[in-house]
Amino acid sequence: MTPRSGARERLLGAAETLFADQGVAATPVDQVLARAGVAPATLYAHFGSKAGLQAAVLDARLARWDAAWAAAVDAAPDDRGRLLAVFDALDTFARGGAPSRWCTFLATAADTELLRSRLTELAGPVAGDGAAELAEHLLVVVSGTLAMRLRPGADSAVARGRATAEALVSSV
Repeated sequence: MTPRSGARERLLGAAETLFADQGVAATPVDQVLARAGVAPATLYAHFGSKAGLQAAVLDARLARWDAAWAAAVDAAPDDRGRLLAVFDALDTFARGGAPSRWCTFLATAADTELLRSRLTELAGPVAGDGAAELAEHLLVVVSGTLAMRLRPGADSAVARGRATAEALVSSV
């Protein structure tokens, strides 16, 4: 890793943590710079602006989420397991160390479209012509599970979401 790429990664890590703790609007650029240990010119050279940094943080988080979900799908034993693998991925992703107080998946439309399209694809072998409808119902369950992870005592949110999804899939 070059010092230049190291600075980029430090900026991304600092921004993700601070945005999670304080919110994007309440986090001044100076605080991100201080935490990352870089000069203002470094932020602007890599990201152009605070909004560019925020977009890069979201992109990086989405890429980590997508990789966790793809791995869970690949590890699933059958069509039903692949469809429900989104809950395995939620567990894996939560254990990956990313701040959980900042639910980017509820805050960005790109993630909802990723969820919708992949759930529809995975529902095909399970629900046939009803795949899109099943995917929409599962999207509500996944979104609710993500929201519940933000509440105190959220340890069982993924397990409860998966149980709800299993009952839904079993009814098809």
